[in-house]
Amino acid sequence: MASVGVHQAAVVLANGFPSATARTGPVCHRGMLNPSKTVSAVTAFSAYRGLVRVSNDLSDCESVCSTSGSTSPAHGAPSGLGSRSRRLVCRASSSSPLQENEGSMHEVAATVPGLTRRDVLASSVGLAGLALSGLSVGKEAKAADVEDWEPVPLPVDRGVVLLDVGFVPDEPQRGYLVGTRQTLLETTDGGKTWDPRLIGEADEEGYNFRFNSVSFNGTEGWIVGKPAILLHSDDAGKNWTRIPLSTRLPGNPVLVKGTGPSSAEMVTDEGAIYVTSNKGYNWKAAVEETVSATLNRTVSSGIGGASYYTGTFSNINRSLDGSYVAVSSRGNFFLTWEPGQSFWVPHNRVSSRRIQNMGWRTDGGLWLVTRGGGLYLSQGEGVSENFKEARLSSRGFGILDVGFVSKDQAFAAGGSGILLKTQDGGKTWIRDKTADDIAANLYAVRFVNEKQGFVLGNNGVLLRYIGSGIASG
Repeated sequence: MASVGVHQAAVVLANGFPSATARTGPVCHRGMLNPSKTVSAVTAFSAYRGLVRVSNDLSDCESVCSTSGSTSPAHGAPSGLGSRSRRLVCRASSSSPLQENEGSMHEVAATVPGLTRRDVLASSVGLAGLALSGLSVGKEAKAADVEDWEPVPLPVDRGVVLLDVGFVPDEPQRGYLVGTRQTLLETTDGGKTWDPRLIGEADEEGYNFRFNSVSFNGTEGWIVGKPAILLHSDDAGKNWTRIPLSTRLPGNPVLVKGTGPSSAEMVTDEGAIYVTSNKGYNWKAAVEETVSATLNRTVSSGIGGASYYTGTFSNINRSLDGSYVAVSSRGNFFLTWEPGQSFWVPHNRVSSRRIQNMGWRTDGGLWLVTRGGGLYLSQGEGVSENFKEARLSSRGFGILDVGFVSKDQAFAAGGSGILLKTQDGGKTWIRDKTADDIAANLYAVRFVNEKQGFVLGNNGVLLRYIGSGIASG
């Protein structure tokens, strides 16, 4: 098939996939504050220490909130919250950044007349022997010695969710952060400082793009996002060109991976996988049908929840060898795809709890986290339905992502700044105190190499790895 010019470039699809259905944004539900309800100092202290997160500002709750069924945006503290005795307590959302219209914030309102932050901290003296959601005070003191990360200030608006980070292999100090609200940041010092970048072709569209994924191979870069957008760079990200995507593209691009000179893979949230070998001028489908079509054929195969599938992924991750694992939109089951397969393969979940996220370990095995904080590790290498639970305490907050540095060392991040570390392949975990005072959900753990890693969250939160790599274990 003949190539076309950059300005007339069109993605040529090998299959006639149906058009994607528009998705709505996330909604969290805030219960009305009840001034008549009070909580004890001990309960408030437990809340402050992390069982629930105390906030005077509704904007600490992520995204758009609705009150009493209203769907209008609510920003800042609600009216009547002038007194310091009224506080909104927010529990972290279990929904992933990709899963934009499912799940809601679980919130509770509590009022402690006259209670200040100092009073709450002072009440800790009486809690010396108490266990806090599975972590004793002694264990928390031990965890205080662990601090492998440092916060990095970013020039972004509050409410921005960071979604991915990528570095230029040929210029290892140069990298890019992408996220919601058309966020694109550049670093030239390995991630210590970041500056905003603008992409003229995207700005001219009039959309507020959500950049989901960024990847580099050599000096060639790729960015994909929603509404469906594909950007390409030949000069380490200094300049970007938009490659138009077909209106018949099934779903929105959620992941892109540069695989070689002029070559890349692109995946949509409906399970379409495409490959290009000519800088995105033309694309060829690597799977023969979307996940919905696959499930229509296999719904009688015994895969739990397949009949309730809504047609999109909530999370997807790629292994170093090009295999994919994805979580269904409701978390009922997971799917895998390996190079050479014509279809996605669905698998039953390993727990009664719904799946939150899945990914690959450095040894080729899988990790799986469930809603509510459960963590499971597959036995052996490759795709498997044989998982063993790893014991950890996330203080009741869900783990949203896991990043393996090596076979033994990994970090788990999640709601309300929870950050855990293992140095024995997931058998035991200790808490990293870096994010203890950060009122944000940590959505992604990304390691560029053994010594360079980042944790990405909402509200523009970025943590940079300052540990000594796998040798520190």
